Amino acid sequence: MLFKSSISTDTESHQSIQDVCLEVTKAFQGKTVDLALLFVSQHHRENIQEMASHILNELQPRVLLGCTGEGIIGGNQEVERQPATSLWAAHLPDVEIVPFHLTFQQTSQGISVVGWPEEDSIPIPHQAFLLLAEPFTTPGTELLEFLQDKYPGVPAVGGMASGGTDYGQNNLILNDQVLEEGVVGVALSGPISLMTVVSQGCRPIGERFVITKAERNVIYELGGRPTLECLQQVYTTLSPNEQRLARQGLHIGYAIDEQKNKFERGDFLVRNLVGADQETGSIAIADIVREGQTIQFHIRDRETASEDLHWLLTTQKDQINDKPITGGLLFSCNGRGQRLFGNPNHDITAIQKQIGAIPVAGFFAQGEIGPVGGKNFLHGFTASVVLFREQ
Repeated sequence: MLFKSSISTDTESHQSIQDVCLEVTKAFQGKTVDLALLFVSQHHRENIQEMASHILNELQPRVLLGCTGEGIIGGNQEVERQPATSLWAAHLPDVEIVPFHLTFQQTSQGISVVGWPEEDSIPIPHQAFLLLAEPFTTPGTELLEFLQDKYPGVPAVGGMASGGTDYGQNNLILNDQVLEEGVVGVALSGPISLMTVVSQGCRPIGERFVITKAERNVIYELGGRPTLECLQQVYTTLSPNEQRLARQGLHIGYAIDEQKNKFERGDFLVRNLVGADQETGSIAIADIVREGQTIQFHIRDRETASEDLHWLLTTQKDQINDKPITGGLLFSCNGRGQRLFGNPNHDITAIQKQIGAIPVAGFFAQGEIGPVGGKNFLHGFTASVVLFREQ
């Protein structure tokens, strides 16, 4: 396998795509480009068709995917809200790559998925799905439930295109098509191994509770007591700084696998707290919950988010045996970057420090896709990373 990541901050679309293609050509020295991913800032959106055509003509990849982003990642840079073009190329001998474009239709039975490839066109076992989605036309929960039903346990990693504020202002790329709706992606299978890191950037506070009364996204009781009473109990045990963080933004993590004897970092799916009712003592969160689930309150700050990503990357690196990691993709939330950390290039620098100077590309997304506890979810404020190595 061979990977190359190249980024250009040239404001001229034609020059920027020439520059990144030339770097890939030099690095590959005649090897085939089997999969290419192109990420461009909104500054280049009017020329995205020509940029995709240039890649197809110059590099002749088996599959080209891409999208627009508010911020673009490549090389050792995270370019935020400035012109940028990032190209990531992979030479993947004997790896099956099945591309697809999905759209969604509302029916009397719910939302249906249109465009899924014929079942026998996707070899088994599947290693992973890479997904790039248009946020205004993609029901993220339904998409991931669809994949879970068809291919349970197969990781899906990617992100929602960003930078646009309404339908038609974000673009997806699939080979020679520039699209304005749905999802583009690939199914990967064969002699390749993928490792995923989903850093939600939160840390737990207080004790764990079991939901004893809930309805949809509203939690009424924890351990038989009003939820707000339990929250107040936790709040009084916090340090002044933790209390400040809790007031700024409190989160709840619920355990994905209730059968585990011990819950650790990465076992909780973190969601925002979106409301509270003093009269009933309940809180509402940004997800559906059920009675019997184990939950724990969480807080987020730049130090926790940084420490969490570094720790998770180190944990993955420690699992490597004789097959080193040689490439990666990074899908980081628009709310991270300099907005959260105060300095540029935080997430890409963390990967290089903990994993090594591997070719990485990606973008700042309007929602990040990645697995937690063996199941795929759509996240916010998250860094979702996929790392490639030979099987």
